[in-house]
Amino acid sequence: MIEFLQSRWDKLTCDLPDVKTDFYNQIIELYSNSKRHYHNLNHITALLRLVQQYRYLLKSPQTIEFAVWYHDVIYNVSKSNNEESSAEMARNHLTQLGVEESVISECQEIIIATKSHRLPKGLDSFDAKFFLDIDLSILAADQEGYLTYTKQIRKEYGLYPDFLYNRGRKKLLLEFLNVDRIYQTNLFFENWEIQARDNIEMEIGGL
Repeated sequence: MIEFLQSRWDKLTCDLPDVKTDFYNQIIELYSNSKRHYHNLNHITALLRLVQQYRYLLKSPQTIEFAVWYHDVIYNVSKSNNEESSAEMARNHLTQLGVEESVISECQEIIIATKSHRLPKGLDSFDAKFFLDIDLSILAADQEGYLTYTKQIRKEYGLYPDFLYNRGRKKLLLEFLNVDRIYQTNLFFENWEIQARDNIEMEIGGL
């Protein structure tokens, strides 16, 4: 996995300043925190593989790959500003790397959009929808994979007692069920929507 991540980062940043190595090491360290059971390097690897698979559909693969690397770089379950903090780190790093402002701005907006998984009116693009969809790809995993995911999330929120966690988790899951579409691109809506809804209903039934 580490070899894959290193190769993807090297390819993404091949023409950028040497400080990219320091940023890579910082990102890897943050995602390797022992308190991360789902939002870790496995999650980043899974998303990068999906970007690799569907790269030909994207207008700006560079933007989406940077969004993958940075979208959960700051993750503290007791904080409510993780997305904003992650987007701020992305802007800081990418500015120092000399990345184009248009890429930085869109990357930042996409990361912040993961807070609600809904896009602001000015960011209604296939690339942005694609990113939000792949970030929720785990919801459409097979039953075994989904149950593993739910256990990992529960571990990340281990500081909360069951009655608080279950209430908050159920609220979030119902929000997914109450939207017309969990997946915003036709590509993933047609392939993942039914399985995701089945998994969510299964989880709610167990809370």
